[in-house]
Amino acid sequence: MNKRFLIYSCLIALLPSFACNKVLEVKTVSDITNASYWKSPGDVTGYLTGIYALLRGTVNDKNYFNTTYYMEDRSDAFIAGLEGGMSTAWQQNLNSANAPNWLNYYNIIYHCNLLLKNAPGIDFPNSTDRDRAMAETYFIRAYTYFWLVRSWGDVPLMLEPVASSNQQQPARAAAEDIMSQILKDIDAAIALFPEGAFVSKSRASKPAAFTLKADALLWKTKVLKGSEADLREALTALQQVESTAGLTLLDNFGSVFATNNRANAEIIFSVYFKKDERSDMYGSQLKPRDIFVQDAINKGDIAAAKNGARSQYMPSPRFESMFTDAADKRKNASFIKAIGPNNKLIGVFDNKFRGTKDTDWFYDADIVIYRFAEIFLLRAEALAALGSVSEAVTALNRTRTRAGIGNYTGPMDKTSVEKEILNERFRELWLEQKRWPDLLRFHYAGTINVYTEVPNLNGKNVPLYFPIPKAQIDLNPNLKQTAGYQ
Repeated sequence: MNKRFLIYSCLIALLPSFACNKVLEVKTVSDITNASYWKSPGDVTGYLTGIYALLRGTVNDKNYFNTTYYMEDRSDAFIAGLEGGMSTAWQQNLNSANAPNWLNYYNIIYHCNLLLKNAPGIDFPNSTDRDRAMAETYFIRAYTYFWLVRSWGDVPLMLEPVASSNQQQPARAAAEDIMSQILKDIDAAIALFPEGAFVSKSRASKPAAFTLKADALLWKTKVLKGSEADLREALTALQQVESTAGLTLLDNFGSVFATNNRANAEIIFSVYFKKDERSDMYGSQLKPRDIFVQDAINKGDIAAAKNGARSQYMPSPRFESMFTDAADKRKNASFIKAIGPNNKLIGVFDNKFRGTKDTDWFYDADIVIYRFAEIFLLRAEALAALGSVSEAVTALNRTRTRAGIGNYTGPMDKTSVEKEILNERFRELWLEQKRWPDLLRFHYAGTINVYTEVPNLNGKNVPLYFPIPKAQIDLNPNLKQTAGYQ
């Protein structure tokens, strides 16, 4: 592991005093450590390196964004795998006793707040280096709040590092207020980025910020009842990304995710993994251990490992059914069937995030946050929402053409086109932490009914946001349970 990376990852874990407080159980600022730390440009850039480590769950082995739990499990993307152990989210059996905890995300926000507070007071030989570090931090804070608002709806809004365990305990702010802050942070990031393109695709950038802005504005419009102006602003942001030099759709769909082709021309922002640093990217949950496929006639084509794999889930029959055109290049690059003797099906596994083959398979594919293909699908969605159906189909056809299935020729009414956009997002963005928020956007916009779309929601009325643990409410009576839970 890179020594500098390790040092600053450890600093993230150790810099604040770790005494719990009543606010959100995040850590309070240590005056002694602060007095000795925030002195030089290296303190800022090094601290930011540690924040990036949190995005993949490196520090203290905690998962932050390296999980399917929040953005995939509740959708129609998975069925039980060979080993099972499905989450309560997949089972749609959520309550205050088994509720997921948002504290990991507030840990990221805490560190972002600390950097944003201290960086302006540090003299940089080149001020653009400070601007870039702060821009990246604003992006990370915005993305983290976007994750929170899509998962829990109303959440506490904290913009300063926790200074004392005696400060007022926060209530949940309205989702609309959280979204307003997300957009403010994104605009701050866009204004601060010194360059219009990329320094590294494993770091936030101006194109990534414009993409996040469009994504957030679509959520605001459809879920939080935003306006037509929000949709037009999203289209303006997407145009900025489309005009970025060097971005393109790769001809070979599978190569977009290959570990020997990282940071390729289609990637906008991804979370970096590496075999000798971290190799348990969440795709490992849809891979088989080698003993399960040892009799498969195509076992050499399957990314099966002795260690690190667990077939918790398999791609759902509904996902398989999306590929109605045999010419679709994405089908074989997205999932693979293990076929046993007598043509017996052993199982179905992810084939997109294959990882690296060495002495064993290592699941070290990068987590793709945004890539160029999604720009066209976000554009299609915004245009369809505005009623510009023909233009929406033109944007939709960009990914269809790359996939080898040609232009859309179905009905041209708004609802039919919006359903096709949703289906195309499923085919194109499978397992990229998009499906559950996609279903929610189209549900709240009235295009689909998510309770009939997702098999595990059929006949249920479980709320679509996550609950919070009762223990958090006991610690902070200002917190109220998510609507619909006891």
